[in-house]
Amino acid sequence: MTYPPPPQPPPYGAPQGGYPAQQPESNLVWGVLCAVLCCLPFGVVSIVYSSKVSGLWMQGRYAEAQTAADNAKKWAIWGAAAGVVVGIIYAVIMFSSSSSFN
Repeated sequence: MTYPPPPQPPPYGAPQGGYPAQQPESNLVWGVLCAVLCCLPFGVVSIVYSSKVSGLWMQGRYAEAQTAADNAKKWAIWGAAAGVVVGIIYAVIMFSSSSSFN
């Protein structure tokens, strides 16, 4: 009796278990832009999370890499929103102070 050959294992480093085959976007650019243009503290937190994505992915910790990418995006969005709110408040204060001198 002959048996069929065993199935070939997946290539080294290939994601298994239904994980995506591509590394998630780290959102580093958004974190840097947020830190420079909007809100430095939130941008720094976003940069820290985005720098973890690649390392976690290479270690095979796919769920943690996706979570870090999601957190980086979340902090960049919060930083952009904070920058817009602070800009609006600053504009209102400047407009009201300049019009009170007339």
